[in-house]
Amino acid sequence: MTVALPTLDDMADELAEPGFDLETDGWLVYAGEELVGYGNVFGKGDHSLIDVGIVTLDAVVAQWLLEQSTARAADLGRTNGHTEIFADAGVYREDVERRELLAGAGFAPATTYHRMRIDHTGPVPVPEPPAEVVIHRGTFDEATRRAAYEVHTESFEGQFGFVPRPYDEWFKSREAMSTFDWSQLTLMELDGQPVAYRECTEQFVSDENCGYIGRLGVLKEARGRGLAKYLLRDAFALDAAAGRSGTLLHVDTNNPTPALGLYISVGMRATLVIDVWRRTLATR
Repeated sequence: MTVALPTLDDMADELAEPGFDLETDGWLVYAGEELVGYGNVFGKGDHSLIDVGIVTLDAVVAQWLLEQSTARAADLGRTNGHTEIFADAGVYREDVERRELLAGAGFAPATTYHRMRIDHTGPVPVPEPPAEVVIHRGTFDEATRRAAYEVHTESFEGQFGFVPRPYDEWFKSREAMSTFDWSQLTLMELDGQPVAYRECTEQFVSDENCGYIGRLGVLKEARGRGLAKYLLRDAFALDAAAGRSGTLLHVDTNNPTPALGLYISVGMRATLVIDVWRRTLATR
């Protein structure tokens, strides 16, 4: 089975996310002195959706972690004033055992994500910026960061799994990431208004020598002008110039925008399939 193993930095960044309580939101399972399982739950914004994570090769441990995770997810929902919430769990398409576990616990397939990749075997041409667009490379002041945050929130509204976060929570989550700094956030303006942004990180540099586009969003009124395609090709050129083997991103294949087709059109291909299973949990 093809899987993507988390790095130590990935785990550290996950534990540093704003709102994650080390005492109540994660579990380590040992067999003697051997670590055999890890689980966590994490909610953003109003906690109407809770992500459930389970990492183990042991079926019994997986069952226990799922029970703990769903119980804690319900607690978080109740604490935040909800009578019911969504609990989401990602599972590799080839992991039949994990899919059966989730199905038995009341989860059902909700959407599918593809990890997309393009390889860089040499220099990549630097694309020409779209006409009449002002590009801010790096968001080093609060005004520019807030503008990027607004574009992020508005452009992702209504997409699967997206829960808006208050600005301070969003800001702290970026500050806590060991693989991100504000020079990696690019903002585009049209007629003086912020309309598109791209957030890159070094999440996959240590293990795959690849750049990573963590977020890319364009406001509805600015779509169809080639902004997203420019941001993609610009990232490819930057990664190739930095000696990266490729560029990665993840896409919801049921995205209401034609994102998957866009990524394929610029030469990216799917290398990993992750299904998201969802359960509606009553909290009372």
